Formats: sequence, structure tokens, C-alpha cells
Amino acid sequence: QVQLMESGGGLVQPGGSLRLSCVASGRVFGINEFGWYRQAPGKQRELVGEIARDGSTNYADFAQGRFTISRDNAKDTVALQMNSLRPEDTAIYSCNAEVAIGNDGSTWYGWGQGTQVTVSG
Repeated sequence: QVQLMESGGGLVQPGGSLRLSCVASGRVFGINEFGWYRQAPGKQRELVGEIARDGSTNYADFAQGRFTISRDNAKDTVALQMNSLRPEDTAIYSCNAEVAIGNDGSTWYGWGQGTQVTVSG
């Protein structure tokens, strides 16, 4: 009933930038929370940042000052702008969301399939 789809990943040199986006589609009445996570091979998935309905944000320490999360409620979209990228940022980046799917307050929670980000010189 709801799908999340990421885009914008790719190969970039150290110090470069990428902008990722995630679009929610299907039975979407509104999005309460949007988040970005990442997972490198052999490591646990970790929070990159999240944004609430009112636009308030929370970032991991490694993202603070380099990454910016924004949302467009009219398009059911969240973006992750990544600047000053480092090789250790290489990972699969996934979005997640809590989505309102009815006027009765019912919600859906899930993940997109992920997009690969590779930082290499």
C-alpha cells in the first residue's frame, strides 16, 4: 500500500557532493517521520539523520555540519544533501518513514530498497 524509492546514489570523489531523494507513493495521507540510514559491508545499519513533520531534524555526529535533510510535504519527498564526502561514507543509504494511511490515524512503517554511495579517488 506504500512504497519508498530512493535515488541519486553513485560514485563521487572525496570532497565531492551528492543529493539523495526518497519518494513515498501509494496510500499516503501524510508522512509523520522521515529518516535516512546507511549500512556498510560488515557493519550495523546506523542512523544518518531524521526529520519530523514540523521540520525539526536530528543528525548523527558524523553527519553534523556536512549533511542536510529536508522534506517537501507537497511531494511526499525527503532529500539528503551530502557535502565534503569521505571514503568512510561509502555505504548503502536507505530511507524509512512512518506514513499516515488513513484519516483514523492508522500508520505504516517501512523502508526503501536503498541506493549505493561510493566515495573513492
